[in-house]
Amino acid sequence: MNNDSSRRSFIKKSAIAGSAAIVAPTIVSSSVFGANDRINAAVLGVNGRGKNHIQSLMNQENVQVTTLCDPDMNLLRERQKSFKETYNKEVKLEQDLRRVMDDPDIDVVSIASPNHWHALTTIWACQAGKDVYVEKPGSHNIWEGRKMVEAAHKYDRIVQHGVQLRSSPAIQEAIQLMRDGYIGNVYMARGIVFRWRPSIGDQGFAPVPEGIDYDLWTGPAPKRPFSRNLVHYNWHWHWDYGNGDVGNQGIHETDLCMWGLDVGLPTKITSMGGKFLWNDAKEVPEVLTSVYNYPEENKIIQFEVRPWCTNEEGGATVGNIFYGDKGYIVVDGYDKYKSFLGQDRKPGKSGDDGGESGTGMDRGAGGTDGHFANFIEAVRKHDKTILNGPVETAHLSSGLAHLGNIAYKLERVLTFNPQSETFVNDAEADEMLTRNYRKGFEVPERV
Repeated sequence: MNNDSSRRSFIKKSAIAGSAAIVAPTIVSSSVFGANDRINAAVLGVNGRGKNHIQSLMNQENVQVTTLCDPDMNLLRERQKSFKETYNKEVKLEQDLRRVMDDPDIDVVSIASPNHWHALTTIWACQAGKDVYVEKPGSHNIWEGRKMVEAAHKYDRIVQHGVQLRSSPAIQEAIQLMRDGYIGNVYMARGIVFRWRPSIGDQGFAPVPEGIDYDLWTGPAPKRPFSRNLVHYNWHWHWDYGNGDVGNQGIHETDLCMWGLDVGLPTKITSMGGKFLWNDAKEVPEVLTSVYNYPEENKIIQFEVRPWCTNEEGGATVGNIFYGDKGYIVVDGYDKYKSFLGQDRKPGKSGDDGGESGTGMDRGAGGTDGHFANFIEAVRKHDKTILNGPVETAHLSSGLAHLGNIAYKLERVLTFNPQSETFVNDAEADEMLTRNYRKGFEVPERV
């Protein structure tokens, strides 16, 4: 096993003034892997997808989850108990992710924390010489997504984005069919996210429950009074922490739209929607329709989010439809597709990984297990070229969602320059490419 010298080096501390000074992680691993080439992993964020991360990492050969990290100690103790029951092993608990970064025995981190933490955690991990699996969306805004890419390249780290459908053999087959011209000139992609999203009510403010470090949970975001409408899952529906469903479930589909059309970020964006169902505490739109136009390439992406009582499209409620001049392909979920050819929509080639109940979320080659297997293989070989979801996908697929959200907020058609990653003569829109970071949790200009 070829040791990576960056894991043996120290990263210079960047001092921050003040008695509560917070510095970037400083100490890195002394070896690439643990004893007998075992890879030691930490899971950051254990409420939702973090549970799947634990399971998938433990399903990999010679990989051991050694640390669980979350600002909520109550959740940590629950996961520690279930970990012991499931694997008959002990696991270390940490509330503060900076201690995870400082632990020289941890080789990789998987990030399943809220969206507003993803980019900074990835950057800190890269600076600490650790490889990273980061949940979608990779970023909370476009500017910090670019910083993730810069950090991964500067520190030569393996960073996998959690868009597991990229590891699906069936979806890879569908992409290849489009590349080979099976449905002709592919000019349009449609992403759909029709999820059953109920009202979250309005629970108001409350004291911070015992065991939760709310300052750490808040991290880079503005610190609001504590509310159960934020902690835990419902942060998705508040702009300071989440990005709505287009930036939640929808990242799988924005990623596949771009992959299938073989495009980057668009030059024309418009978006419209709103809250039509629930008088609740959500800030994001329940219904959202976005259009991303690529006039220079004569291609277009349509994206639609609906929350309640809706039809299927081509048999899918979460997925993608690709349109060519000879037919169309429907991708249903994470692991299956069907094609239809000609004016009479004659059924053509199809593929299905199977997965667990057809979902592809965890089992099978194209599920979370398969995506983690691809990540671990890249870590062992220290070869980012074999990653199915490299860090660039984290930036671009998340960036597409962010562009639609900015257009929704500004209520007008936007013109974007993909090369500079700024809007064209639009200072108001440019301000929304980043955020004001809370002191001590800033995403650095120079990573």
